[in-house]
This record gives sequence, C-alpha cells and structure tokens, in this order.
Amino acid sequence: MVSRESIPSFCFSCRLTNKQKGGFRASMFIFALTALENMGFVANMISLVLYFLGVMYFDIPTASNTLTNFMGATFLLSLVGGFISDTFLNRFHTVLLFGAIEILGLALVTIQARYKSLHPEYCGGKPSCVEGRIAVMLYASLTLLALGSGGVRGALVALGADQFDKKDPKEAKDLATFFNWLTLSTVMGAAVGVTGIAWVSTKKAWYWGFFTSTVAAFVGFVVLAFGKPFFRLHAPGDSPILRVIEGAIKNRKLPLPDKPEVLYENNDKESTEEKIGHTNQFRFLDKAAIVTQGSEAAICTVTQVEEVKILTRMLPILGSTIIMNTCLAQLQTFSVQQGSIMDLHLGSLKVPAASIPVIPLVFMCILLPAYEFLFVPFARKITHHPSGITQLQRVGVGLVLSAISMAVAGIVEVKRRDQDKKDIGNPISLFWLSFQYGIFGIADMFSLVGLLEFFYKEAPAYMRSLSTSFTFLSLSFGYFLSSVFVDLINAITKRVAPSKKGWVEGSKLNENNLNLFYWFLAILSCLNFINYLYWASWYKYKAEEDHPEPNYYYKATDAPSSLANTSEAPAPTPSSQNQNQNDIDGEKATEENKAADET
Repeated sequence: MVSRESIPSFCFSCRLTNKQKGGFRASMFIFALTALENMGFVANMISLVLYFLGVMYFDIPTASNTLTNFMGATFLLSLVGGFISDTFLNRFHTVLLFGAIEILGLALVTIQARYKSLHPEYCGGKPSCVEGRIAVMLYASLTLLALGSGGVRGALVALGADQFDKKDPKEAKDLATFFNWLTLSTVMGAAVGVTGIAWVSTKKAWYWGFFTSTVAAFVGFVVLAFGKPFFRLHAPGDSPILRVIEGAIKNRKLPLPDKPEVLYENNDKESTEEKIGHTNQFRFLDKAAIVTQGSEAAICTVTQVEEVKILTRMLPILGSTIIMNTCLAQLQTFSVQQGSIMDLHLGSLKVPAASIPVIPLVFMCILLPAYEFLFVPFARKITHHPSGITQLQRVGVGLVLSAISMAVAGIVEVKRRDQDKKDIGNPISLFWLSFQYGIFGIADMFSLVGLLEFFYKEAPAYMRSLSTSFTFLSLSFGYFLSSVFVDLINAITKRVAPSKKGWVEGSKLNENNLNLFYWFLAILSCLNFINYLYWASWYKYKAEEDHPEPNYYYKATDAPSSLANTSEAPAPTPSSQNQNQNDIDGEKATEENKAADET
C-alpha cells in the first residue's frame, strides 16, 4: 500500500499538470470500453428475466427478484472496486483486474446456456426448477459476473474523471462535459445491446447472445489496455475511514477541546497534501484527532477526519435517490413482461420483447447532446456554474420526473389490461410503453449524471473511486428494495384483497393489479422528493475547485489551523488573495521545473 506522504511532490505535480496526457484523448478509451461493456451488461440486465422464465423455469416473482438481487449485488460490489482502487491498486489496474473476473462470469453463463444438460427440467407449479449442480453453476456464474461488473464500475468513472485537472478552468468545464459523454457512451452501447444482442438471444439462441456480450467486453478491455500511455494515473493512498472510526471509538470518553485548533494536523511545510479546515458537523469524529497525554500525535489528522465527514454528509443525498432506482428496477422487469403480451409491431417492424427498453435509450441519445450543446451553455450564462445547474438541482429534476413516470405507467397498465379484457387477441401497441420509458429516460439522464458528478467533485482526492461508487450503491439499494417491495406488497394485499391474491402475484399479468403497484411507487416517490428537498437544502457544497484555493481547502503553509470553521473564516482581502495566488503560481512553477529536471 502506498501512503500519500511517500509520493514525491514532483511526480504528483507531473501527473496533474502534464498536458501530454489525459483530457478527451485519454477519455476516448474510457468511452470505448463503456460502450462495448454496456452492450452486453444492459442487454443481459433486461433480457435475463426472460432467460429465467423460459430456460430456467422460474415463475414471475422469482424471476423478477432473482434479476433485481443480481443487479443489486452488482452495484453493491462497486464499493469493493472503489475501495481497492483508492487504497491498494491504481484505478487502471483495478478496472483490468475486475474486467477479467467479469469476462470469466460471462463465459460460464454462455457455457450453461449452450448445453441443455445444464438446463433444468420443467417442474410446473414451483417458484423455481433450478437445483443441484445446475443451480451451483448458475449462481456461481452470476456471482462472478456481479463481482466483475461491479468492480469495474467502482473504478472506471473515477479513472475517466482523473484525466481532467479541476484546478484548470478549461479542464473543469471539460470535466462536466465528460460525465455527459460518459453517460452517452453508456446509452449508445446499451441501445445496441438491447436491440442487437437481445434480438440474437431471443430469436437465435441464448448462448449466442451471451457469447456476443463476452466478445464485446473482451474487446473493450483490450482497447482500454492500449490506452495506458495516454492516461494520468494516480497512485493509491491510505483510506482514513476505518482509522477515523477506530480513533473516535478509542477516544470516546475524552472531552472535546473548546478550540478546534488544538486538534492534531500535519503542518509539515514539505507536505504536498491539501489540507481541509475543521467543520463543526459530526463533532464526535473529532475525537480521532485528539492528542492524548504522552503522545506527540493523534491517531488521525484533522484533514483525515474532515474527509470522513465529507462522505458522511453525502449519505442523506444517497439515501434520497434509492426510491427512484426502485422504480427503475420495476420498469426493467414488469414493463418487459407487459411488452411481451402487447402488439410488438411498430409499423412493419416487430420488436423483440427484450428490446423494449430501447425506447428510453433513444430518447437519451437525442437529449444528452441537446442538453450539452443547448441547455448547458444557456444555463452557464445565467448561473455562471460550469455545469449549467448544480448537481443537486439536476438530481432533483430526475426525482420529479421519476414520480411522473410511475403515475403514467399505472395509467398505461389500466389501458392495456382493459383492452385485453374487451378484445382478446387484439392487444394495444407496444408504443404505449414509450410514455413511461421516455419520461424515466429523461429522469435518468438528469439524476445519474448529476450524482456521478456530485460524488466525484465533492469527494476527497484519495477517496473519489469509493465516492463515485455511492451512485451505484444507490442503484444497489434500489434493486434490493424492489424485491422487498414486491414480496411485502404481495403479502399485505393478499390479506385485504377480495380475490385473496397479491397485486403482482402469479404468472398472469391480466389477473394482477400492477397499476396499483405503480401508483404506490408514484406516491412514495413524491414523499421521497420532499425528503430530498430537505437534505439538498441542508447540504453545503465544497467550495468550487475551479477557483484557486477554496475557502476551506488550503495548503498547510497557507493558513494556520485556527481558520477552522468555514462559516467563521474571515474573507480574504484583495491584497492577500493576490499574494496567495502569486505564492501558488510560484509553487506550481517550482514543481514543474522539478518535474522537468527529473524527466
């Protein structure tokens, strides 16, 4: 493990200021991997429910819950990739390591789909027909696939964002653009996957679809490996999370000092670490920075404690987005099942049921460039914010639209079911699902990009992989909560419904009350948005890093630790600002000269 202090200052400066590396040239390799890997990942995320139903002989609730649990585990395991890339390996090598695990998982899924001896016999009337060695292979391959896919996502976003220096005004704007293009590459790869790969899986053979996914992912990771000379690679550092928690518990009986400047900080002038001033939130964590009697230093520095505080402040924002991702999970399962019994013809074209989610992807392919080239420049002129609007405003728009999407989904389900009852054999068109999918696609465009940018920009420098993994952690909890909701709603409504049947129970949608389930999620989403407004108002952004030396981000030599509380720090005078900027410029020039001499 490489500590922060062991990184020579000239290397750190060289990596950050080297204009021959990084930028959009390096990001192209990230975009290529993202598109190729998501071709298979999103296609499988959508079509696996049909694979479970038609090949593994699960019933609808079991197939739905198995898929959502798999997706939940995938996104939860992104924390593993984020932690490893921040602490042990750099982000580039972490992506390649977990990429190999993902490809192994895909290969095992392909093998099981290829040989009928590895398929279960139809058992009829049971939630699942999978057992014995067939179950072992199925769940082992899904576990490897979840671990690999999750680990890649935990490190890849931060690897791409590392290619932009946030202290350079131009690159700070490019960073906001990067997150939009990263999402666009995800969407474009997903669109190809849910049309091409899903069609191959359902019309040709499942193993051909999985094989295509495996090849696409392999090519993507090879492309990334060839891009290594163009990347700005950051060495991992120590993660302070466990140390701060341990220190706070160990010193829990000690009283907090009245003045925060007596807390321990590393004020070594030779240190290149960026220092974070003390804040008054979560003061119990400050006990980790208390210098005990007989010791020259504390377990942790103020900066390390504040890094953990930053992550802690993010948790309510993360929690407020879980319900939206629960809604996403429902669209990816029940809407596909709805579409499979609707008229799949759009004109003369017959759309495979597994390709139904291409509808929101098409919307996003059109709207993301429009957002980047039209809305962002217009909003920048008004707000003077590099991203046009703040990240939390963007997330808020997504939450509102997700609630609207669920309400519309319930209305569409009523129309679909009524039409089936009135005219059996003449279902409504698949086109009707485009309303709920289209609205949710726009919601996802706002919230996903907003969360990724928020968690990256607000995180401490040595914890950005772990922080961006919070976006996927929200997705994970959303998928797990989806399974809980399905089981809970079925258990409750089974007792109160006249039919003694749950809203989404059994294998026949026409006998269920899926519309009521959608409306329940719409109401829950509205309540969740009110909760989000509170936490978004409570959250205080870290000072914008495209401005030199933010108020409470300063180097050890710039200010004493007495400038602790950001709300109480005096405003710098113009002369002091100029002097500080001259000092910073001089330091940068010195560091660059050292780097040139070393080269």
